[in-house]
Amino acid sequence: MCFEVCPPRAGDGISEQDARRVRTARRVTAARLRYCGLEPLVDDAELIVSELVTNAIQHGDGTRVTFTMTVRDGFLRLTVHNETLGRPVVRDAADTAERGRGLFLVDCLAAAHGGTWGTSDDGATTWCRLALPDGRP
Repeated sequence: MCFEVCPPRAGDGISEQDARRVRTARRVTAARLRYCGLEPLVDDAELIVSELVTNAIQHGDGTRVTFTMTVRDGFLRLTVHNETLGRPVVRDAADTAERGRGLFLVDCLAAAHGGTWGTSDDGATTWCRLALPDGRP
C-alpha cells in the first residue's frame, strides 16, 4: 500500500486526509489478517500499523509513505517506509503528555508477541515483527 501524504507544518497534527489514510492502513491490516486466519493478531497489529504510519506522516518530510505486510518464517512483518532519513527513538513521555508513546507501545506489543521492531540503517524504514500464533510457519 503506497500513498501520497502532506507532511505537517511545525506544531500541526496530521491533516484529515492523512488521518483517513492511517484508518485505511488499519482496515487493510485487519482485513488481510482475518483473511489469513490470523485473527489473534488483529488488534495489536492495527495499533502498531497506526503508530508506524502516523509517525511516518508526522515526522517525515517526504510526500510518500509505503506500508507492507508479509508473513514469513513464523512471523508477521509490518513495514513502513517514508522518504526521510533518521532513526525514530522511543521517548519517555510524561504521565500527562498526550503524545510521545507510539514507539513505546510498538516495543511493548512486539515483545508481547515474541517479536521485535527496528529501523533500516538509514532510518527511512521502520518495521515490526510479531510471532505467529500457535507456532504457524
